[in-house]
Amino acid sequence: MDTIESGLPGLLDLEKDETPLKPCMKKNQGPLAHRMRPQNLKDFEGAPYLLEKYPILKGKTLPSLILWGPPGCGKTTLAEVLALEKGIPFLKFNAVLSGLAELRKVIEKGQKSAELGNSSWILFIDEIHRFNKAQQDALLPYVESGSFILIGATTENPYTSVNKALLSRVQPIKLPKLTESSIRSLLRKALKKEGKKASPKLIDAFSHLCDGDSRKALSYLENSFQSPYLEKEDPSPKEIQSLTLGAHRTFDRDGDRHYDVISAFIKSMRGSDPHSATLWLAVMLEGGEDPQFIARRLVIFASEDIGNADPRALTLATSCLHAVQSIGMPESRIILSQTTNYLASTVKSNASYLAINEAIEFVKERPTIEVPPYLKNKGPKKKEYKYPHNYPEGHVPQAYSSHDTPHFYRPPARGQEAFLLERLIKLGLLK
Repeated sequence: MDTIESGLPGLLDLEKDETPLKPCMKKNQGPLAHRMRPQNLKDFEGAPYLLEKYPILKGKTLPSLILWGPPGCGKTTLAEVLALEKGIPFLKFNAVLSGLAELRKVIEKGQKSAELGNSSWILFIDEIHRFNKAQQDALLPYVESGSFILIGATTENPYTSVNKALLSRVQPIKLPKLTESSIRSLLRKALKKEGKKASPKLIDAFSHLCDGDSRKALSYLENSFQSPYLEKEDPSPKEIQSLTLGAHRTFDRDGDRHYDVISAFIKSMRGSDPHSATLWLAVMLEGGEDPQFIARRLVIFASEDIGNADPRALTLATSCLHAVQSIGMPESRIILSQTTNYLASTVKSNASYLAINEAIEFVKERPTIEVPPYLKNKGPKKKEYKYPHNYPEGHVPQAYSSHDTPHFYRPPARGQEAFLLERLIKLGLLK
């Protein structure tokens, strides 16, 4: 169970036999990122944009919300500020640390406290996308009846990570990634608040390297308070790196970077370069990409780009997906690496991929394609079907579709498909 933020209208008067909610760190204590949290919308970075786009935030009453955006964009802070400005009791709950039983206890406590104060209250759930369907469903009757105001925070797109029943009862609010100028402004305010000075180059570096994450930027700045580089006019890249702890690699799971890196990964494997493929795999894993997403792409690649040239590739890839689902990180990195290196190194063929695409186009361009009478499940001509196993080599010349059916599958003379090509030519099904 998490805690009430100090300075927020708290839920008090809990039953004595229950564990009371512990107060959080005061605003003048704790990490710099915590101390710099604004107490009103006026001081919240990006408030004018949000109020213009979502005027419901300016109303006297507050609907249930899902706040979504990248790390450090101010989701938790916005929820706190809204509670402060509207004078609504606020209770935090972390979806990662607690389960359904704890959630019900928190709701029960909130309800009892609200009854004593005769007021509404906010249940803030951090990382709400981590809730499973049962946990999200447990919120439905309360949100539906307005028993409390739900504010969920998530870094994932709620249209794919929150179930539709709950999503239909809340208002999604998208918070954009903070710009470098906004981060610089925030860092200057922090310096003023702390009575310190820093070189412009250091502020610019922190604003750039944090990738829009205000929490990271403030953490970098706080690191520099104890270093000799804070006011150094021209700190070196190595000195700056020592303050950022190397934690400024960029990987946006929902943006262009995500698609660019997975594209480079796939193309490296297609080009039979296991070294580059492993590099991009490492970039994704270090950037926080979902290992299951990578494993699913390996399964697709095994069929699309390798196919029957090496049928073992698909078996390996599906085994990889199953193993990643069962094991998780960090061990899954080894399984992903093994599979990536094999798929990148083995022989390639997209013959099956081209075959199904051409066949689908062929079907789309024609009216209903009829099944030959002797191939139907029932009918007077069923006996005309020739059973291949009754003939030498398990094959007998026989039409299995209309005579204008193209040769969709054209295996190249590579890998295992060389055998398939030779056999189809021998059977008269390819030239």
